[in-house]
Amino acid sequence: MRTPPIAVLACAAALVLAGCQSKTVQRPACPAGQVCLEYANEIEPLTLDPQTANLNSEGRILGDLMMGLVTEAPDASPEPGMATSWETSPDGLTWTFHLRDAKWSDGAPVTADDFVYSYRRILDPKTASIYAYLVTLLKNGRAVNEGKAPLSALGARAIDASTLELRLEHPAPYLPQLLMHQSFYPVPKHVVERLGETWVRPGNYVSNGAYRLTEWQLGDHVQVTKNPQFFDAAHVCVDRINYYPTGDVVSAERRVQRGELDLNTTFQSNRLGRLNRVMPGYARPALNLATYYLSFNTRDVKPLKDIRIRRALAESIDRDFITAKLQRAGQVPAYSFVPPGVANYVYGAQVRWARLSFPARQAEARGLLAQAGYGPTHPLKLEIKAANTTETLLLMEATQADWRAIGVEATIVQNEGQIAFAAYRDRDFQVGAMSWFADFNDPVTFLGLLKSDTGAQNYGDYKNPAYDALLGQADQEPDAGRRALILSRAEQIMLDDEGMSPVDFVVSRSLVNPKVAGWVDNPLNFHRARWLCVRR
Repeated sequence: MRTPPIAVLACAAALVLAGCQSKTVQRPACPAGQVCLEYANEIEPLTLDPQTANLNSEGRILGDLMMGLVTEAPDASPEPGMATSWETSPDGLTWTFHLRDAKWSDGAPVTADDFVYSYRRILDPKTASIYAYLVTLLKNGRAVNEGKAPLSALGARAIDASTLELRLEHPAPYLPQLLMHQSFYPVPKHVVERLGETWVRPGNYVSNGAYRLTEWQLGDHVQVTKNPQFFDAAHVCVDRINYYPTGDVVSAERRVQRGELDLNTTFQSNRLGRLNRVMPGYARPALNLATYYLSFNTRDVKPLKDIRIRRALAESIDRDFITAKLQRAGQVPAYSFVPPGVANYVYGAQVRWARLSFPARQAEARGLLAQAGYGPTHPLKLEIKAANTTETLLLMEATQADWRAIGVEATIVQNEGQIAFAAYRDRDFQVGAMSWFADFNDPVTFLGLLKSDTGAQNYGDYKNPAYDALLGQADQEPDAGRRALILSRAEQIMLDDEGMSPVDFVVSRSLVNPKVAGWVDNPLNFHRARWLCVRR
């Protein structure tokens, strides 16, 4: 059918207009003499309260607003933060931290009592923090969190305003790594006690890090500006940061290319080749301490209580196809949960079927399903719930096809990231697609996730007393080598149980304009803005 001339003209005009618009850089004006950073951050934060936050997108902003006793150097190694130094008792159970002269953004001093208050707050059952299990490392932490001991029983004490004592349940040589995590950030006691939950709103928010919160427009951006009260403010280059939720990674990629955004925390893996051609120097893939995996809801979904079904589902996923053909950015097939490069570990644990060929695994999976009572006339039907990102959809469609090949009918349900993880926490899922990024560089950050008493983040409710006992034994083992072997034995038990299904070891996929200085690729993928600058 021919298009009338007037329509042709209209289309041409529209194309010209669209072309002009695509070349127009829509970037917020930066105040004269200042340095501004436009930062794409994947998912809208649910909260900026360090004691209730959970998402990586929240942690990135919190790491710029707040600072714990220990903080990250540019390469994510631990360095003194609010504490200038510390010492440990010979038995490793008592740590004493000496605080620097630091202020909150409202000018009030940061004191040891702020830390005591914060650690009690995260463990208070009323807070219902998903990360409380990390802080149960403190003496009596578990009892406090379960409401069996008063908050005052917690092993955290302000010796004086600038000296904090922490007593532990067991030795933890990795404590400096752990203290970098947001769950150990302080909150301003004098503000939280006065304002309650509303303290996190712009205008109320008081921070002790390099930045302070100035705006939060839901669905659009979070804005922070340099905190003049920060102890190292003189060496902070960037004056203002806008963090944007950017679920559409291809659109964000184009905005980075146009100069509207300075960086994006992810890009679509299979576009790496294109990015290297059209945006040389921007793509920064790096193997992370992170694992992409499937979680099976063993609490509420009857078929998933059967190890034969979990094993059939796990072994029938073609990890080589997913990493080499779909992703193509350096991801590695995963047959264990703890990724390569984690400190204090002895590798060797693997799923029992790791050495089988893929056709042999498919055949075994069909046999296991038949043993469990499923087949062509009675197919297993499951729902996979995942965040609605392009990359996740590709992986889920590949998994769906692999399961179809063994007779499993899987439907995919995609939600906004926050909604998906809220569903995981509430066990409103059958199979969940998720990644775990190390909170600190030690195998416990992965293996502790599957302890029976971890709580909400043990999404599949995996439980095995032998596994729990080995993790408890590792906690009490002072010899690092023996501890590493114990943890490896624990992982093998969990993998033999098909407690979850590892799929691949994750590659961080930062897209960074070469004008952004100070970005250092590192296995934890922590990049605090206080170390960055933007050359114009």
